[in-house]
Amino acid sequence: MTTRGRRLRVAAALLATAVIAGCAIWGGFALWYQAPGGPALKILCMVLWAAAAIACAAALWMRRVAGGLLGFALAFGGLLGWWYSLVPTNNRQWADDVAQITNGTVDGNRVTMHNVRNFAWRSDTDFTPRWETRSYDLDSLKSVDMILSYWGSPAIAHLLVSFGFDGGDYLAFSVEIRRDKHEDFSEIGGFFKEFELSVIAADERDIVQVRTNVRDERDYLYHIRLPVLEMRSLFLAYIDVANRLLHHPRFYNTVTANCTTLVYHMLKRIVGHLPVDYRVLFSGYLPEYVYSIGGLDKRYPLEVLRSLGHISERAKKADGSADFSALIRQGVPPLN
Repeated sequence: MTTRGRRLRVAAALLATAVIAGCAIWGGFALWYQAPGGPALKILCMVLWAAAAIACAAALWMRRVAGGLLGFALAFGGLLGWWYSLVPTNNRQWADDVAQITNGTVDGNRVTMHNVRNFAWRSDTDFTPRWETRSYDLDSLKSVDMILSYWGSPAIAHLLVSFGFDGGDYLAFSVEIRRDKHEDFSEIGGFFKEFELSVIAADERDIVQVRTNVRDERDYLYHIRLPVLEMRSLFLAYIDVANRLLHHPRFYNTVTANCTTLVYHMLKRIVGHLPVDYRVLFSGYLPEYVYSIGGLDKRYPLEVLRSLGHISERAKKADGSADFSALIRQGVPPLN
C-alpha cells in the first residue's frame, strides 16, 4: 500500500472511531437515564454497551472494517429501537407541585381555567397545596409581562409569562418539567427523556413567591409591548398547549421543548417572523433579545429596565399580601 493509501486508511479509521465514540457516549447517557432497574443494573448495561463499542472500534484498527462497522450498526440500531419505544405518560407518582395538569375551556370570550396552582409555600418541602378553577374574560385582558428568574449562571433563567386583567388579576404560565416524587431537575437528564413536559398556570403569589421568597432566586419583571389581539392569541396558545398535554403527553427537552423555546414558537406563529437567536436558548439573555426586536420599552436603556424590574426584595416584603401583584410592580414604568 502506498503512503497516501495508508494515510487515507488511517484517516477513515479515525473518523469511524470518532463516530462510534460519539454514538457510544450518547448511548451510555441514554442507558443511565432510561435503562430499567437501579444504579447497579444501569451501570452493568453501560459497561456492556461500552465493551461492545470498544470491540467494534478495535476491529477497525485490526483491518476487520466490515465486521466492526456492521457489528456497531446492529448494536446501535437495537439501542435506537429501544430508545424510540420509550413514550411519555401522564400516569406516574408526580411531585406535588406538578401533580395536576392545567387545562382550559373557551366559550366565546370567557375562559375557564382548571387546576390553577395557588400553593402557600413556607419552604420547598412545607406547603399547603391548592388547585383552583378560575374564570377570565378575554375582553379584560390588558397586559403581558415576562418574568425571568435566575438562580446561578447569568446565561440561564426560568421564564414566566404573566397575563394581567382589569381589576388587578394576574395569571402566570410556566413551562416546567413534570417530575416524579423525590426526583430532582437535571439539565443533562432533560436531553434523555428523563421528564415529561408540563404547563402550569398559577397565581403569582405562588409561582413568583416560591422563587423569590423560598428559593432566594433573583427575579426581574419586564412589561412586554404586544398588541391586545396578539396578547389574546398568546394566552389561548398556552391553553392549547396545556390541553394537548392533557391527552397527549410529551417529553421535556432541555433545548427543543423548554420554558423559552415553546414560547418562542408560539409567538412566532402569532406575530410572524422572529429572528433565530442564541439568546432564545440561553434564556438568561432573553431580555436583550426581546429588547432588540422592539418588545420592551425603548424609552429606557435595558439596564434601567432591568434595575427597575428587579422584584425580588419587593416580593419578599409583599409576602402573603393580597396586593402581591401590584406591590411587585411598583416602580416598573408602564408602557405608554
